[in-house]
This record gives sequence, structure tokens and C-alpha cells, in this order.
Amino acid sequence: MGTMTDLPRLPKGFTFGTSTASYQIEGAVHVDGRGMSIWDSFCAKPGTILDSSSGAVACDHYHRLDEDVALMAGLGTQGYRFSIAWPRIQPTGSGAPNQAGIDFYSRLVDKLLEAGIEPMATLYHWDLPQALEDQGGWVNRDTTARFGEYAAIMAEAIGDRVGKWCPVNEPNVVTLLGYGLGIHAPGKSLMFDSLAVAHHLNVGHGLAVQALRANGAKAVGSATNHMPVWPLSQDEDDLAAAGLYDDMWNRMAADPMLLGSYPGDFAMLMPVADGDLETIHQPLDFYGVNYYNPMKIGAAGKQTVSVGEVTGSTAEGFGAAEMPFSVHEIEGYERTGFGWPIVPSGMTEVLMMLRDRYPDIPPIYVTENGCAYAHGPDEEGYVDDQPRIDYYNSHLRAVAHAASQGVDVRGYYAWSLMDNFEWAEGYTQRFGLVHIDFDTLKRTPKASYEGYADVIKANK
Repeated sequence: MGTMTDLPRLPKGFTFGTSTASYQIEGAVHVDGRGMSIWDSFCAKPGTILDSSSGAVACDHYHRLDEDVALMAGLGTQGYRFSIAWPRIQPTGSGAPNQAGIDFYSRLVDKLLEAGIEPMATLYHWDLPQALEDQGGWVNRDTTARFGEYAAIMAEAIGDRVGKWCPVNEPNVVTLLGYGLGIHAPGKSLMFDSLAVAHHLNVGHGLAVQALRANGAKAVGSATNHMPVWPLSQDEDDLAAAGLYDDMWNRMAADPMLLGSYPGDFAMLMPVADGDLETIHQPLDFYGVNYYNPMKIGAAGKQTVSVGEVTGSTAEGFGAAEMPFSVHEIEGYERTGFGWPIVPSGMTEVLMMLRDRYPDIPPIYVTENGCAYAHGPDEEGYVDDQPRIDYYNSHLRAVAHAASQGVDVRGYYAWSLMDNFEWAEGYTQRFGLVHIDFDTLKRTPKASYEGYADVIKANK
């Protein structure tokens, strides 16, 4: 571990936090009236999850909330981004709220505030009530209206105490992996017919922003995945394919949110009804960025690796579909345990890109950034995950560099507080600052937990 003097230095008043998501940590899927989610259903299908596991128990955060908030307090973090499980609040996705679900999140928020930690609540981190999926899920426009109603319920319940809200986590990932290629729940392979999903998630975002504000929410933003898109070469066909991918990945949510329009050819392909773009284009108090790695894109037919290898799934059969672009390995960089290239400069690149594309962008928060490594406890119970310390410090320096270039970036939420259920990878990938023994549920802070705490102390 470095000395205090060589640790990353961020602007004064910068928020350091951690992030999690409901289905990945809570467990307790049949407790206190929670309804079924699309991830419960998806995990029950053979062959969908790498180790055939599910989030049924996960980290059992539902029953260990106090212990987990104490771990956050021990880090010295000022913020915690969590998500609310929609099926806990409305078991079928509509109708009267389930009080037990509201009580759980209300207690979480109170505990965070007692510990001096600002809550940042995400309304949708992928666990759609199964009853809504049975009616078409995000393909069905009606889901946007249900989402607005759910947002109003949550704002009314805890909006007086939650400092920041993110309506939808990574709409581009939901669209591509959930409905485009079927690697995530609900497992639909609609290819370009999934564009309706992208649009409905955007409309849902806009309706949620309106509902949150109308019910007293303090600050509302986003949590959108962004990555630099590097063309395979300067050939015209490679540049065109990279431009298409950039529009699809980086602009499909950001442009309508921040500019009130869709990028390029997508403007003609989206099922836009009268007033939709105005609904999506709500003023935001902050813009959330999830960053992990760049992508290298070439013309169609030049494929060297599957999309899955670089977007977060090693599930079999992923990426075999015909795409109007090809995905290529980024060479010359170290990799995480997941196989993702470690490119801290990509963080600076994303932050600068957003500033340049969107002159009126609100203050930026990095709402997720992190890495998977398999390190477990040694005989003494110590988890030596030095590569994760190096990862966080290099990416925080990249954030600091962007700030020195005039990007108004105000916070960083490490993904993740603890090891958890990593979607299609089950429990095979560990992103946590805290090690979880999934047999005993014992929590063990890793070396990176201490490393992150040192960075926070050095920036006080």
C-alpha cells in the first residue's frame, strides 16, 4: 500500500461511496410479500447462469442490513448507492404498495443517515416484476406508466430522506443483454427489435423523474454505462461501424436525456409517440456514469471475439448473432479476473467525451467502477487483493485528471461494497471490497477495503 502522499487526490468536497444492487445482495426472495422478478424466473431455467446459482440467498443483506451499514461506516464513505427491488414494493408491478417492502428500505435509509452516509437510490436495477414481463415487460409501452407509479410510491415513502435518485441503471445493458441477445433476464433474443425496449426505458426514466420531483425528491440523475469506442482501423467501414456502436451504446439514452433527440439513424427507428422526447428530456440534477472498459469495434464480418467476452458475459452461445459490427480484443493491457482490459485512461476519455458532447450536462458522478478478482482469505483470514487497490487508485487518478481538465465530476461509487451474485456469471466473479463466504455468509474486509479507506482519509 502506498503512503498517504501518493494516494489519488480528488477535488474538495468530493463524495466517495460504494454501490450495490438489490437482486445481487438481498436474498430473501420469498420473504415479507416480495413478488417474483424476472431474475428469479431466469435463474430457474437450466443453462442460463454459469454456476447454476441464483440470488435467492446472495449475501442475505435483507437480514444483515445493520452489519453491512457498519462496514460502510468503517470505510468512511459519504455515499451509498443501492437499488430498490420493485417486486418488494409492488409484487405484481402495479397496485397498492407492500408495506413490508417499504419498511425495509425506510430502515436502510435511516441506518445510512445515522452513519453519516447519503443514500442514493436506484429504482430499477434489472429486477422487473415477473407479472409485468408476462404482459410484455419493457417491450410493452404500458410498463413505462407502471414505472412512473412505482417511482411516485417510493418518493412519497422515502423521498424526504434520500439525497439522490437514479431511475434506471444501464438502460443500454438491459436492452442489449436482456432483450437483444438474451444473455440476461428476461432472456429474449429480439436483436434490433429490442429498440422499443431502449425507447420505453428512456420514457420510463422521464416519467420517473417527473413522479420523483412531484413527490418531493431532492436530486434526480441517471446511471448510464459509457465506454470509449475505438475503431479497429481508420478504414471507412471500420469507422462507420464504430460510429454506429458509439451511437447505440453511448448516445441512445444520453442524447434523448440531455439533448431531447435520438442520434443518427436511430431517430427514425425508435417508436416515438407525440411528447415522448419532451418526457425523456427532463432537467437532471446530476449525470451518473458507470465505466468499466473500452470496446474495439470493426466492420461486420471481422469478428475475433464474442460481444459477451467484452460486455460482461461468458455464457455459452453469446454473441453468435449477426451484428452490423464486429468486436475485437483490446491488446497491450492487463486484465481483471473477468478478462476485461484495465484502461484507466478510458475513464478520463469518457468523462471528457460527455463534457464535450453535452455542454449543458449537469455535475457528473461515477456511479459504478470496479473489477473482479478471485482472491479469497489466506490461513490467517487476510484477503490480499493488491490488484484491486491498484485498479481503484489508477481509476481515481483518471477521474482527478478529468477534473483538472475542467470536467465537473463530484463523486465516485466503487462497485461493489461486497462480493455478490454477478448476473449470468453467478458467484464465479467477485467485485467486492468485502469478501463473502457464500456458505457461511461471513463478511471479511479485503486489503482493498483498507486501501479505499486510506484514499478517503487522505482526501478529508
